[in-house]
Amino acid sequence: MALAEAKANAIIERLRIEGHVEEDAQATLLITADTVVVSNGMVREKPNSKEEAREFIKGYSGGHAAVIGSVVVSNLTTGIRKGAWEKAEVYFHEIPDEIIDSVIEEGSTLHVAGGLTLEHPLTSPFVEAVVGSTDTVWGLSKALTEKLIKDNLVAAK
Repeated sequence: MALAEAKANAIIERLRIEGHVEEDAQATLLITADTVVVSNGMVREKPNSKEEAREFIKGYSGGHAAVIGSVVVSNLTTGIRKGAWEKAEVYFHEIPDEIIDSVIEEGSTLHVAGGLTLEHPLTSPFVEAVVGSTDTVWGLSKALTEKLIKDNLVAAK
């Protein structure tokens, strides 16, 4: 939640500096989000290196990871802000080392929380189950975002 809030604060401050926030404007909503992965009691954000990505993915192999996604909806007109988080769990079969190596060599692992995407064609066959919303695993829960938008607009009335 802190990262999604910080993103909102940074964007709102930048909009104020550049003069894009108007006092009498219609409701304009800003949606910010962040995702972290928790595995073996450790928070996993984007890996800093291929070695760290390998460590992350090996840790998921034959186990599971929790994906926590936070969403913040800020009303730029009223200042009302609503936020919440959602959790999903991903269970994995054993992931062979050669698959891990191939995924890491592609480079995409360094750009996503936890170093792995659910839908990657090389690793998706090793996903045993997802408990919770796949949208949460992908980085933005549609249902949670819709709820926060509605809550924000209702609170503004």
